[in-house]
Amino acid sequence: MRSLNYHHLRYFQAVAHSGNLTRTAGQLNLSQSALSTQIRTLEEQLGHKLFERKGRQLVLTEAGHIALAYADDIFGAGDALVATLAEKAPREVRELRVGALATLSRNFQIAFLRPLIGREDVIIKIRSGRLEELLRAIEDYEIDVVLTNQPPEPGKSAHLIRHEVARQAVGLISKPNRMKPDDTPDAMLRREPVLLPSRETSIRTDFDAYCERRDIAPNIVAEVDDMAMLRVLTREGQAIAVVPPIVVKDELDSGELKLVAELPGIFEAFYALALRRRFPNSLVETLLSPE
Repeated sequence: MRSLNYHHLRYFQAVAHSGNLTRTAGQLNLSQSALSTQIRTLEEQLGHKLFERKGRQLVLTEAGHIALAYADDIFGAGDALVATLAEKAPREVRELRVGALATLSRNFQIAFLRPLIGREDVIIKIRSGRLEELLRAIEDYEIDVVLTNQPPEPGKSAHLIRHEVARQAVGLISKPNRMKPDDTPDAMLRREPVLLPSRETSIRTDFDAYCERRDIAPNIVAEVDDMAMLRVLTREGQAIAVVPPIVVKDELDSGELKLVAELPGIFEAFYALALRRRFPNSLVETLLSPE
């Protein structure tokens, strides 16, 4: 392979960041056809298409995203050289872009990301949203991994790999003063007001089946799709909650709340969704690899 032409790479970087070939050509004082030729030459040398058209938009391919990351590093290194000689060397960092379901437990997110938290060579960017939004973002290479407890429907995205990264039993959580001596979970569910996840969750589906098998008609006072809000309501102590213990880990550790019992057959699974890529972000591999 011939040596990389850095003029071509610089032109590619400029177009990639602007997303507009005509405007960039004007800024570089080149004709649009000349700029297109430079980029095609770079694509031929690299052996990959770097852009594709979607309607009138010029968007990066996967190889284009990789090339842009390298281009930014290469030309950033030039800036670093100048800064170093001026005794102002910046630190080198890598970026991990995480999409997290807006209603997902914050404690789980922290537990998953903990191996990278505090590393000086890593910047973590977290974007919250609905699962549909996050799946579109990962398909467009805007994020590297999606954290969720709601896996996509089978066949929804053939390009995704689903990694189950945690699974835990769901518990019945209560303020200690709401419990009676020799209380059982079923007795509390028949007697106490109950906080539940919303009907769209697998936890709720399994809980409803649990109650039907035991002929329990719980007094439901709130249905919540946000685990952070469910945690706050549980701390208020006006009802017992059906919730994964990790959601209220701090309160359980301090004794403010108590795990009455794990509810048999009810679990919550946590997933990391990654796109099948020829050039995956190695930081995702770090988080998914067993210790």
